[in-house]
Amino acid sequence: MASRSRVEHPAAGYKKIFETVEELNEPIPAEISGVIPSWLGGSLLRMGPGLFEVGGEPFYHLFDGQALIHKFDLKNGQVTYYRKFIKTDAYVRAMTENRVVLTEFGTAAYPDPCKNIFSRFFTYFKGIEVTDNCLVNICPIGEDFYAVTETNYITKVDPDSLETLKKVDLCKYLSVNGVTAHAHIDADGTVYNIGNCFGKNMSLAYNIVKIPPSQKGEKNKSDPLERAQVVVQLPSSERLKPSYVHSFGMTENYFVFVEQPVKINLLKFLSAWSIRGATYMDCFESNESMGTWFHLATKEPAEYLSSHKFRTSAFNIFHHINTYEEEQGFLVVDLCTWKGHDFVYDYLYLANIKEEWEEVKKAAMRAPQPEVRRYVLPLDIHREEQGKNLVSLSYTTATAVLHSDGTVWLEPEVLFSAPRQAFEFPQINYSLCGGKKYSFAYGLGLNHFIPDRIMKLNVQTKETWVWQEEECYPSEPLFVPTPGATEEDDGVLLSIVVKPGAERPGFLLVLDAMKLKELARAEVNTIIPVTLHGIYKP
Repeated sequence: MASRSRVEHPAAGYKKIFETVEELNEPIPAEISGVIPSWLGGSLLRMGPGLFEVGGEPFYHLFDGQALIHKFDLKNGQVTYYRKFIKTDAYVRAMTENRVVLTEFGTAAYPDPCKNIFSRFFTYFKGIEVTDNCLVNICPIGEDFYAVTETNYITKVDPDSLETLKKVDLCKYLSVNGVTAHAHIDADGTVYNIGNCFGKNMSLAYNIVKIPPSQKGEKNKSDPLERAQVVVQLPSSERLKPSYVHSFGMTENYFVFVEQPVKINLLKFLSAWSIRGATYMDCFESNESMGTWFHLATKEPAEYLSSHKFRTSAFNIFHHINTYEEEQGFLVVDLCTWKGHDFVYDYLYLANIKEEWEEVKKAAMRAPQPEVRRYVLPLDIHREEQGKNLVSLSYTTATAVLHSDGTVWLEPEVLFSAPRQAFEFPQINYSLCGGKKYSFAYGLGLNHFIPDRIMKLNVQTKETWVWQEEECYPSEPLFVPTPGATEEDDGVLLSIVVKPGAERPGFLLVLDAMKLKELARAEVNTIIPVTLHGIYKP
C-alpha cells in the first residue's frame, strides 16, 4: 500500500485536535465495533496538551498547552475513556490567576500586573521558575508512574484515578538540569535517561542517569529515585552551547548519544529570565558548521569512548527508533531524522499548524525534510584503515570512513523517505527487541506535519504498510504483543484517532500489527485533542 496517492485535507479538520477541551468527571463508556482480542485487558495512558489558552491569552506553541492525561480502559470486552488535567503548578496557578503564570516552551509569562514594583523586584531575585507542565509522556519508575516533560520536574500520577499525586524535583536527586521524556527501561525495571548538566564554572556536559528498580522484598518499598545516580558524562562539542537532546540509544552494552546542531545558547538562556517576554524557544540557535556528532559510551563499566569520533552532515533528531549490536563489531543506529540544521520546532507553533491546508503545505515546503535513516558505527577503528569504508555488514549500504584527523565520517542508509511525509513517533516491540536486532518499526505518518496515517516499516526490506481513513487524525501507535507470541509483529497497535465531523469523534483504534488491518474501534462522543506519547499498562 506504499504507493497510494497523497491524501489532502482541504476541510482542515485537523484544527480540532489543537483546541481546548474539558476534563471528565468520570470515565465514559465507548461504543465498540469489531472484536477486541480477549487477551487485551489493560489501560492505554497518553499525555498531551488540553488547554490552549487561559484568560484570553493563547499558548503559542504545540508544547505549551496544559498537560492532560488520557486513559482508555479495556476490561472484559468493555471500553471506557477518561481524562483529567494534571494539577501541576503551571495549571493550578494559571487557573487561579486566570493568566499564563509560568513561562512555557514557546509562551512567555509576564509579571503579575496586580503586583507593585517592590514585589516584582523580589520575584525577580527568586530567579528562574521552571515549568512543570508534564505534557509529553508517562514514565514508570519503580512501582510508580510519572507524567514527564523535559525540565527537572516530573509529576507522580495515579494510573487508575488519574489523580495528581506529587511534584518531584529531579535536581534533589541528580545533577541534571532536566532529562528527556524518552527513558530506556531494562527488563529488570532499571530506568536510564540523559539530560543536560550546566556544571560548575560553566563546564557543560550530558549526563546519563540510572534509576535502579524497586528492590524486591523491601518492607517499605523505598523510592528508587533515592538511589538514582549519574553513570557517565559525555562532553559537549561547544563550551556554552549544549545540543538539544530529546532521546538516546541504548543496547545491552552501549549508550549512543547523537549531538545535533540545534543548540541551547546558555547565555541567552540565563539572561532570558530577566528579559520580559523571553521563552525557551528564544534560546535555541543552529550551529551551521558542526554537522552532527555521534558519541558512544559503554554501559558496564560506564565509560565514555572519547577515541570514537563519529561525524556526519547536519540533521535534527528527536526520536531514536532502535539501536543494536552486530557481533562483527558494529552498532546499528536507526533514527527519525529531519535534514539540515534549521530547528523543526520553529514550524510547530499552533498558529502555523492550525492554518488552512494550502498554507500548512506551503510552510512544510520550507521546513527540514524528514527521513528514516540507519547509521552504522564501527567499534574497532584502526589507524591504517584510513579512507576506506569500515562497514562490512552485507545487508546495509551505510558507510563509515576514517579520516586522517581521527574522525569517522558516517553516511546513512535511507530506510524511508517521501517528500514532506514523515515516519515519526516510532515504536517497536520493545520488550522483545529493544536494543536488539529487529525487523519492524511502527510510526505515525505526518503529512506536512499533520498526523493522518499509521505506518509499519520493515527496516530490513523497506516494505511499508499503511492504515489511513478519510478525515481521521491518529496518534502514535503503541505495540502490544500477543501473550506467548513467537513472531516479532504478532500483536496489536493501539492509537487514539480523532474524526472531527463524526457523531462520536474520538476513538481507540485496535489494529493487527502484522498487516495493519483494523480489528476493532471503541468510539466516544467527545473530541480528543492531540496526544504526544504514552504507555500501555497491562
